[in-house]
Amino acid sequence: MTPFFSYLAYAFCRFLSFLPLRVLYLLSDFVFFITYRVIAYRKKVVNQNLKNSFPEKTSEEIRKIRKEFYHHFCDSFVETIKLWNISQDEMLKRCVCKQPDFFNQYKEQGQSVVAVLGHYGNWEWLTSFAVYNTGDFLTIYKPLHNKVFDKMFIKIRERFGAQTLAKNDTLRTMIKHKNQGHFTITAFIGDQTPNRRNLHYWTNFLNQDTPILQGTERIAKKLDQAVVYVKMTKIKRGYYEYEFIPITDKPNKTEENEITELHTRLLENIIKEKPSYWLWSHKRWKHNRKAQS
Repeated sequence: MTPFFSYLAYAFCRFLSFLPLRVLYLLSDFVFFITYRVIAYRKKVVNQNLKNSFPEKTSEEIRKIRKEFYHHFCDSFVETIKLWNISQDEMLKRCVCKQPDFFNQYKEQGQSVVAVLGHYGNWEWLTSFAVYNTGDFLTIYKPLHNKVFDKMFIKIRERFGAQTLAKNDTLRTMIKHKNQGHFTITAFIGDQTPNRRNLHYWTNFLNQDTPILQGTERIAKKLDQAVVYVKMTKIKRGYYEYEFIPITDKPNKTEENEITELHTRLLENIIKEKPSYWLWSHKRWKHNRKAQS
């Protein structure tokens, strides 16, 4: 995309962010029609992922989950844009933290936290947790090649005080905070697909042989940070709740891959409860263990 069209898209998204959510959801319905009915965006990927993950479900059940997923996918798009301009009061009303004081226990004992979550619900809205000012809330992201969109997403994610952290700077920045005595909560997405150099740990996830990134566990052990899982629940359109599930505050006393396995099972159970709200268009199973051996 040329710089001109990039800035045009930037300005358009900025304009959309000022619209009420009820209007944005009308846009979402239109985008759903185009995405689902007209261009069938990644429909084969979504179908295959659902069929492989839930072989016990009927074709009608798969079709229902698929349709609900696309509706939610389009809603998440407009909700993320709205994050750029939504008021703090409305944000906290729509994305409710059930345990706002949860991290005080770790802060008092001087132990920073690794928070693990998946591409479930609207993970972008979780950046609003920074309003509670518990500590430095760091969110890891992979910088976009398009500098205009990269700037846009940083602004959106830092809207309520979260600090964006480029993926390659993660460990260095976390060590810096630790050496300066800062209490940090660092959010890791736990369902990313490893690249070919990191296909070291495999497990059964959603009925499929799946490679899992070990970086979250390794960093938690290296820095002796507690690990918690962030469970997000969609209540209804435009309304979410989230809570924190402790995994361990003694990472170095766990077995190898125990933390990785625990946060993977938590995500799997959440997806099984309400499958429509996970990112099924993600090419999660593009690697094959036999092909790598």
